[in-house]
Amino acid sequence: MRLTRAGEYAVRCTLYLSSRNSGQIISRKEISREMDIPGQFLTKIAQQLAKAGILEIVQGAKGGYRLLAPPETLNLLEVIEVIEGELFLNDCVLRPESCFRSPTCAIHRVWEKARDQLRQTLRHATMDKLLDEENCLRGTSGTHSGE
Repeated sequence: MRLTRAGEYAVRCTLYLSSRNSGQIISRKEISREMDIPGQFLTKIAQQLAKAGILEIVQGAKGGYRLLAPPETLNLLEVIEVIEGELFLNDCVLRPESCFRSPTCAIHRVWEKARDQLRQTLRHATMDKLLDEENCLRGTSGTHSGE
């Protein structure tokens, strides 16, 4: 499994929105510039994130995107799976019926375990924790809201 550009950009977008004051509308141009996301690509990603209830698209001259999900509950797994679909390492994990060996295959069990561990890691990586870690890496202090 490899994260696509769309998945990477979705993570960047939600991380940036998470770094702003709760409920603040951020322009598409600002997010595009600050997170190095092509504008047209950001528009498509935002539509998918809005459909999933992660952000709201606000139209008009002062429009942009507003994060709806609290950074404390929004995690990497949720964001990535909105864009990429359900994560899996091999077809047999997602569709066991695709391989007649699945019920008795030891490798199938390894794929399942690896998938579960990856999903658990991504689920525990919430936006607020990621922002706090970025602040530590930069040597800055403070919270993630509104800096």
